[in-house]
Amino acid sequence: MIQSSLQSHISVLLAEVLTYLSPKEGGVYVDGTFGVGGYTKAILDAAAGVRVIAVDRDPVARKHADALAGQYGERLTFVEGRFSQMDAVLRGLDIAQVDGIVLDLGVSSPQLDEAERGFSFRKEGPLDMRMGLCAVSAADIVNTFEEEEIARILFVYGEERYARRIARRIVEVRKQAPIMTTTALSDIVRLAMPPHARHGKIDPATRSFQGLRIYVNEELSEIEVFLKKSIDLLREGSRLVIVSFHSLEDRLVKHFFKENAVKRDLTPHLPWHSHEGPEHVFTLLTKKSVTPSEEELSANPRSRSARLRAVEKKESV
Repeated sequence: MIQSSLQSHISVLLAEVLTYLSPKEGGVYVDGTFGVGGYTKAILDAAAGVRVIAVDRDPVARKHADALAGQYGERLTFVEGRFSQMDAVLRGLDIAQVDGIVLDLGVSSPQLDEAERGFSFRKEGPLDMRMGLCAVSAADIVNTFEEEEIARILFVYGEERYARRIARRIVEVRKQAPIMTTTALSDIVRLAMPPHARHGKIDPATRSFQGLRIYVNEELSEIEVFLKKSIDLLREGSRLVIVSFHSLEDRLVKHFFKENAVKRDLTPHLPWHSHEGPEHVFTLLTKKSVTPSEEELSANPRSRSARLRAVEKKESV
């Protein structure tokens, strides 16, 4: 079961991740969103003696890590935890800094495909959406939160333009009976939207489910905390590669990289200290986000919203 999940899972932008991460022989790398191990396996195979510290908040990920451990032995270390706590994870392993970090933000395909996890609006399952130990589930939100707060969550985190209509409908329906399944909620969302908005390129429930998932798992704050810590976690000359699937996620990454980086084509005679703003500790490897090729989109339609950005930590002058 676990092996088949790894074989069937398609890691998004895998070739591009390896290109920008550029694993070196004997290097130590962190896969901060292990999932089923697609990136981790590719990194371990990329160069001799590479070690990967695999981190994931989802308890199910440990089973996938155990399946790989037999092949890679001590070169693979799995730690259950949040990538925002990567500094503590590395301290616990007596590792000060690493040669590269990769993050694949958002929900993984296996999580979407397992109806019992409650992430998918296409499959009947409990309305949960928790990746790990979280205080609140999606069912808690739709059944107990005030209408105004539900609307705010859908609008801010899901960027859903019909958030108020949907929140109003949710509150009306829950007066009759609690909303406990993914399909019940997706039906409510679709019916709450105006007729012309029900037949777009994406399912009408997509943004609402996305907003609830991001709120439940505190995904944006996780990213913000990690980004602030990332500079100290990387050795000079090491790289940070992040794949995001949501405009809010990508915006956080883009702004942080730009605020702390300079482009490679910077006029060489200008000293670093001549630039106003924060210290430039990174070099931008991607001037624009890298997106999937037509071939990848054809093979894996779920990759359509993926955006990759990468930086390299500057060496001291």
